[in-house]
Amino acid sequence: MVLGVVLAVLGLVVPDSAVHPTDLTLVKVRSATASTLDQDVVWILAVGSDARPGQDMTRSRGDALQLIGMNTRTGAATAIGIPRDSYVSIPGQGRDKINAALFLGGPQLMARAVEDLVGIRADYVFVTRFKKFIAMADEIGPIRVDNPRAFADPNLKDDGFDRGRITLTGYDAMAFSRIRYNLPGGDFDRSANQQRTLRGIHERIRQRASQRGFMESGVLSVLANMSTDGVSPADLFRLAHAVAAVRPERITTCVVQGTIGTAGAASIVLPDRAQAARLGAEARRDATLESC
Repeated sequence: MVLGVVLAVLGLVVPDSAVHPTDLTLVKVRSATASTLDQDVVWILAVGSDARPGQDMTRSRGDALQLIGMNTRTGAATAIGIPRDSYVSIPGQGRDKINAALFLGGPQLMARAVEDLVGIRADYVFVTRFKKFIAMADEIGPIRVDNPRAFADPNLKDDGFDRGRITLTGYDAMAFSRIRYNLPGGDFDRSANQQRTLRGIHERIRQRASQRGFMESGVLSVLANMSTDGVSPADLFRLAHAVAAVRPERITTCVVQGTIGTAGAASIVLPDRAQAARLGAEARRDATLESC
């Protein structure tokens, strides 16, 4: 799902027959500022698209949103979770749920909408489908996460997830990251679970990063299997090594909070814009958050 960015961009070896360019897309966001190759901090907006078979996943609604920053100098990293129903002004489109930006204008507009809320322009936008996230998670797995509460969902995981340190298969990682209806915090808790999955994925990457040829063969697999708009092989290698260098003790995560409201008949999240701006200002330069 959303955190497939850490699986695909970072060189996890995906069988050539398992992924097609229409299922994984990495877009370099056009910017008039300094080249991303000269920056200490790289920002990736990871989007899980809810596109159905036959639909263009880069022009469907985003089902999950995580803005991930990595500091290539210090090894720090952070993830800022954005509830998909956050009701915001989308540049040139009026007010709507933030996940509609992908449908209305593709990855570039999605990046602009997030920038308007958080104050950070992503260097790259990564988009994938749920099915491909499952395949990639199975390829790297198993993934272990710390789950603060037991929960279940009759549609996605009837037997649920136990509290504590648990092991996830590819399907379980998708369900753990996607379930919200039986969580007390709904979309906010779901976004936090996506970040827990991110930590588990990173832990597994570090376990495999020292394997001979792991990063190199993974980047070649990405080039063969993923649509890369404006992304060079040098970009991919830089992203791969940036994630492998992240130090687990230097990972910080927060979710933009808000209140539940309505817009017409639709349920929406009214995001705490002050908190979102503060998180962006705090993390922009060094990918570090002191607190939520």
